[in-house]
Amino acid sequence: MPLAVIAIGGNSLITDSQHKSVQDQYSAAGATTDHIAGLIKAGWDVAISHGNGPQVGFILRRSELSSSELHEVPLDVCGADTQGAIGYALQQNLSNDFREMGVTKTVATVVTQVEVSREDPAFADPSKPIGSFMEEADAMRRRDEDGWDVREDAGRGWRRVVASPAPMRIVELDVVKQLLDAGVVVITVGGGGIPVVTGDDGNLSGVPAVIDKDLASALLAEKLGADLLIICTAVEKVALNFGTPEEKWIDDFTLDEVKQRLDEGTHFAEGSMAPKMRAVVQFLENGGSKALITDPDNLERAMGRETGTWITA
Repeated sequence: MPLAVIAIGGNSLITDSQHKSVQDQYSAAGATTDHIAGLIKAGWDVAISHGNGPQVGFILRRSELSSSELHEVPLDVCGADTQGAIGYALQQNLSNDFREMGVTKTVATVVTQVEVSREDPAFADPSKPIGSFMEEADAMRRRDEDGWDVREDAGRGWRRVVASPAPMRIVELDVVKQLLDAGVVVITVGGGGIPVVTGDDGNLSGVPAVIDKDLASALLAEKLGADLLIICTAVEKVALNFGTPEEKWIDDFTLDEVKQRLDEGTHFAEGSMAPKMRAVVQFLENGGSKALITDPDNLERAMGRETGTWITA
């Protein structure tokens, strides 16, 4: 059976600012899994990854608010917490979808560590903002007492920033392979994986960092030898000149065309489509043959070539 790695954005679990509760996110997860279940029923094996940015932010904020009574939660543990919670919502929804569709599949979430290099240049220049805004005095105190890197954010206040290193190795990859070989749908590398480094003694330890979810998904697809990398995002297709009068929605790209557009630097926004396109490039340059970018609601139509943006090597 062909294998697809499907990367779901963390923001896709929050439909709007008025629907952020756990139940709201569970319902949003169910709306996404409906379409993934349809793909599985059509004959695909699937590994699912997901973002966790908003959810980690919620945990950090709760931790800050309760810090006078309880210990604060380290960032790597926030990642593990969200992998479990989001994985639970996805796997329960999928299991219910399978029952309704008559699909004899099981689902499992793997709490996944992803190794990064201690020498990654991102650690020398932390740039990924996390957590709440702070007054300057609070930011300086956390810098001095807790070793945080902090930056002023466009006049809105101060925030903690952490590194976003490149993923090198999926620690639980063999377990993921074994589950897929057994016919299990696997949820893995949630939030890009829990970032860990190898010490001089060979032991792994967590680090306060954020790994790009799409790059980790591309690495997963590469190492699994996936037939297809699917990035589910907020738009049905990729556009050139997005948001301008020259906006043009694209059905098909070649790898060379994507690289050219990335080099031009004007078509894909950082923090939005650019990281997704870089992930596609990484996958295709390392043995992948095709990738698809679309939104969850149009996943099945896109698989039928009715919509979505397809990128081929």
